[in-house]
Amino acid sequence: MLTADRRTLPGPARPVENREAAGPADAPPIVFVHGTRLTRSSWRAVAAHLAPEFRCISLDLPAHGARAGEPFTLDAAAAAVEAVIDAAGGGRAIVVGHSLGGYVAITVAGRSPGRVRGLVLAGATTEPRGAAAAAFRLFAWALGALPEGPVDALNSWWFRRRYPAQIAEPIIADGYWSRGGAEAVRAIAGTTFRDRLAAYRGPILAINGDLDLVFRLGERSFLHGIPHVTRRVLRWTTHLSPMDRPEALASAVRAFARGLPA
Repeated sequence: MLTADRRTLPGPARPVENREAAGPADAPPIVFVHGTRLTRSSWRAVAAHLAPEFRCISLDLPAHGARAGEPFTLDAAAAAVEAVIDAAGGGRAIVVGHSLGGYVAITVAGRSPGRVRGLVLAGATTEPRGAAAAAFRLFAWALGALPEGPVDALNSWWFRRRYPAQIAEPIIADGYWSRGGAEAVRAIAGTTFRDRLAAYRGPILAINGDLDLVFRLGERSFLHGIPHVTRRVLRWTTHLSPMDRPEALASAVRAFARGLPA
């Protein structure tokens, strides 16, 4: 069962969902942070597999979904996650981030390690500096420059063709936030995340799809020297692991969570 917290965006007064939760209120909390252009609904299939055992809470980042009217900065995004951990997770939670959400999760873990019981990174294991920073900035440019209407229609067609309705339709209903995604990718391009990850020093699970070459091949150097890391590679999985393999990703998160100290 999903429940939603509500807030009001600037403009015409209307309640909109800011975050949603599934699972028993007294179960160990897991906070999910979505990737670029998407919203909390991208985690719904994963949360459905974990909700019998965990309290699964997902939120929208600034410049996306219910928070589309807010500018994206890493500090603002991290603060949004920390607020959810404090309010809905009792001040400490496992944090799971996909892509952009993984870099936000690293920022939270680095600056507030006491809030993060365990850190899971899905498709977020390349340092966006040097040559990689140029690729990130090119991606941000494309997100900001391409016409939203035709691209959104193509995205909806692709999601419906690739995924079952229970995965595709919530994502399509929440929309695509290309301009906010461009803002977010620009914010992480050129930023050093290894130092933030090293400052955490808690347990980490890194998950990559075998077909996600950029992040899978960057994993070794990104995680070199970082303690307490477990690595998992999901077969026949692209960068969109929460949608491609929700059951397998949930299984990896479950095993990781069960192995953490109380």
